[in-house]
Amino acid sequence: MESNEAHSSMEVEKVPSEGKVLPPKPKFEALKPHEMSDGQVQFRKVNVPPHRYTPLKKAWMDIYNPIYEQMKIDVRMNLKARRVELKTRADTPDISNLQKCADFVHAFMLGFDVIDAIALLRLDELYVESFEIKDVKTLRGDHLSRAIGRLSGKGGKTKFAIENASKTRIVIADTKIHILGSFANIKIARDSLCSLILGSPAGKVYSKLRAVTARLAERF
Repeated sequence: MESNEAHSSMEVEKVPSEGKVLPPKPKFEALKPHEMSDGQVQFRKVNVPPHRYTPLKKAWMDIYNPIYEQMKIDVRMNLKARRVELKTRADTPDISNLQKCADFVHAFMLGFDVIDAIALLRLDELYVESFEIKDVKTLRGDHLSRAIGRLSGKGGKTKFAIENASKTRIVIADTKIHILGSFANIKIARDSLCSLILGSPAGKVYSKLRAVTARLAERF
């Protein structure tokens, strides 16, 4: 009993162990685009419609320079297949550049000017939305022609007014309508265009646009 008590009262002396020195945390550099896909080159192909072939020839250098020099993406025109082909390079800074360039070329094929379409390379929040007149209302013959006339206005006046008020760009190609802009702005432009298709007079649409743009100006 006495020995047990002696043992319990004895303090066990702890030998201080040497603190374990952990190796330094490794610092890895960000992967390059060609390393992310195991060295595989990524491609995008954009078809060229027949009516955009001549404009593409004329504006080729305006399209080529920002894609090749600024976005660091290889681009070529495949004359046999009639399409623009894009691919990543070893020095491409960001993998998303490839899709941005494809969107830029696609916007040009839809009918947007290079000056407007190039904004897709500069800004992230821009989109292209497309719809047809028949998606809003089924119109045939003269009714369809009048609806297209209402959308454009005399000398394109109505279209320009909607573009300036909603800060978007609009292309009316026969019965197809393409809108380039931010999500909120596309909605404003689309609502105005739909009202015109449904038969609203231009004056009524202008007054609605003024109210919406005034509300947006107050918000920001």
